[in-house]
Amino acid sequence: MKKLIIQIPCYNEEKSLGVTLTTLARQLPGVDIIEWLIINNGSQDRTVEIAKEYGVDRIVSFPTNQGLAKAFMAGLEASLKAGADF
Repeated sequence: MKKLIIQIPCYNEEKSLGVTLTTLARQLPGVDIIEWLIINNGSQDRTVEIAKEYGVDRIVSFPTNQGLAKAFMAGLEASLKAGADF
């Protein structure tokens, strides 16, 4: 089974996250499962609520901004726990 996890690090992205999510695939030939993973990097706006409204599969949240590198690492760790193949 092929699984694709698309990770999106976010910091105060309530205005752009919906647009981003509407352009992402939910199905691709040769891929059995596509999941959307949001890494909320200390957002102070409605980023998490918007993600939930658009049906994001998983959300990892930091209480404060940890920087882009930490957000990507958290996304990789969450993906490994979710059974992604690398």
